[in-house]
Amino acid sequence: MSNRHADAHTALWPSRGLTVDDGDRTPLDLDELFGSQAPKVLEIGFGMGDSLAATARADPGRDYLGIEVHTPGIGNLLALVLEQDLPNVRVARGDALQLVHRLAPASLDAVQIFFPDPWPKARHHKRRLVQPSNVALLRDRLRPGALLHCATDWPHYAEAMAETLDADPGLEFVDRERAGRPETKFERLGAGAGRPITDLRYRRRA
Repeated sequence: MSNRHADAHTALWPSRGLTVDDGDRTPLDLDELFGSQAPKVLEIGFGMGDSLAATARADPGRDYLGIEVHTPGIGNLLALVLEQDLPNVRVARGDALQLVHRLAPASLDAVQIFFPDPWPKARHHKRRLVQPSNVALLRDRLRPGALLHCATDWPHYAEAMAETLDADPGLEFVDRERAGRPETKFERLGAGAGRPITDLRYRRRA
């Protein structure tokens, strides 16, 4: 971490950070974590955290929990939280699915998955985050009517995402709008390389 990131980590991790340990299935109370009963949004793989911070700043009525494994990204998001005074953000380190297993059913107002690793080689497709079993787990944690918003700059992954999300009986298609989603670093890189950006928004059925 840079000094800026390290200082923010030292200052905020005890109160804003959460370490997700492998195998830990202890239930996680999000209202207790935030000290708030506001609607909760989970962002999986927030990268450097710029877009999550921007969204949380523009949407103070909801609480945002971001999870990432990339240490510089965690440090950068904590620095943004400190510099911009964002009381509605918490930062988790570890495996996202381990975290989701600890959440109560219907406890999330939205799940955001923006530009996950596309694992482009066919033999690695099983590592992709958006696949049927994971989608079913995420859908279970969404309250009825809540949104699952995915975005990718890899056309083949976009097609696979859409097929997987369409096939889930508990989800219904909403649209392909970015809906105010801030631009991310990965999005800029993808667009600069000439790859189209695809947003997919689905709602949990009542």
